[in-house]
Amino acid sequence: MIVMKFGGTSVQDAAAIENVIEIVRGRLDRKPVVIVSAMARVTDTLLRIARTANDRRFDEAAGIIRELQERHLSCTKELLSPSRGDSDDCSLTAMEQKIGDKFAALEGLARSIATLGELTPRSQDAIVSFGERLSSLIVAAALRAHGVGADLVDSRRFVITDDHFTRAAPDMDETEKRARKELSPLVEAGRVPVAQGFIGSTVDSVTTTIGRGGGDYSAAVIGAALGADFIEIWTDVDGLMTADPRLIPDARRIRVISFGEAAELSYFGAKVLHPSTVLPAVEKDIPVHIYNTRNPSCEGTRIVARPQPSRNLIKSIAFKRGVTIINVASTRMLLAYGFLRAIFEVFDRHHTSVDVVTTSEVSVSMTLDTSDRIESIERDLASFGEVSVERGKAIVCVVGDNLKFTPGVAARLFGAISKTNVNMISQGASEINLTFVIDESDTDEVVRKLHKEFFAEVDESVFA
Repeated sequence: MIVMKFGGTSVQDAAAIENVIEIVRGRLDRKPVVIVSAMARVTDTLLRIARTANDRRFDEAAGIIRELQERHLSCTKELLSPSRGDSDDCSLTAMEQKIGDKFAALEGLARSIATLGELTPRSQDAIVSFGERLSSLIVAAALRAHGVGADLVDSRRFVITDDHFTRAAPDMDETEKRARKELSPLVEAGRVPVAQGFIGSTVDSVTTTIGRGGGDYSAAVIGAALGADFIEIWTDVDGLMTADPRLIPDARRIRVISFGEAAELSYFGAKVLHPSTVLPAVEKDIPVHIYNTRNPSCEGTRIVARPQPSRNLIKSIAFKRGVTIINVASTRMLLAYGFLRAIFEVFDRHHTSVDVVTTSEVSVSMTLDTSDRIESIERDLASFGEVSVERGKAIVCVVGDNLKFTPGVAARLFGAISKTNVNMISQGASEINLTFVIDESDTDEVVRKLHKEFFAEVDESVFA
């Protein structure tokens, strides 16, 4: 059994969904469970509806809802022509009614928000959940209309989470129990379950979302819960690359990479994969495969538990722009215990994660990839010592197996960018990455130089 997750660009219109249907057809013998994201850009539109309603501009929100409804209806009409699906619950007439019902519910929710003038995290989750609920409804009907025995299932019935709305965490034990009860009988009967990524519910059946980009994570959670043989992530690129191909046109595709390496890359800027995706798969040792729906013949990138030996020291170079450095300097740190704990409790209170940390005896520097709460954090940190903030930075991360114990890597890396000022360097507990912080304006040049240095020649068994 495999879990196949299709991203927003893979279901963005009728032509894309037709392509998905053919891909699923080709894997019916592997007993697929299909997970879909909302159509491309729909989640952003739903958030705009929520914000507009919160501003008490309901008429404007209603206009956006009508436009969104027309997009979904237009897609459905292309997929379910009069000669297809003109019987049972996947007929065009039946689908138009179901879509209309969902948009009526969405409009009612927007009206309630506009009346109250209050958008809570709980109501935001309820609104954005419509994206996946609509796309999965259409994909399931289209599969049935094309002769595939598909059944629409609601992920909220079996992906059980806590009540941290907009960023809920799945309860794996409860999710596994419910997913097996809900999905396994369908798979065993030769049916194709079609479910939603990104969404779940609390034990009290209140809709939650796992956070932006959480569709990949949902697929891994469901795959782990079912004990799948493989988890397939279908997107709009051929796989993980040695660098961002928009910056490095001759970047090479990585054929195989380890879970740890993929996690580091995704966290530090590789957009192909959500950072949390691999975690449930790692625990169950389930391989994850990235494929391109627009180029399904490409073998993609396979993510496995243990790295494959490679003649190349580096597997890939990732980067993250828009980074801020916060420096805290205080002589009170000298020989003091508990000081770092107190500093990080500030970030915990503000629900802000730290990417890179460097320390000396009297100072600590930390990077953040969000500036949403920087002023409040800066005020709280001022009680510990002198605080300075540096904006306009970027993190560059090079990833490869056993970097920490390979002599000469740092010398070769920093030699290649010897004319660039480096603000921070981190190579700690992880054996597979070396991370440093530079001025954002230097990012493109640094990545190009590093790619030229480390990928002039590649191991063809690892890179395509």
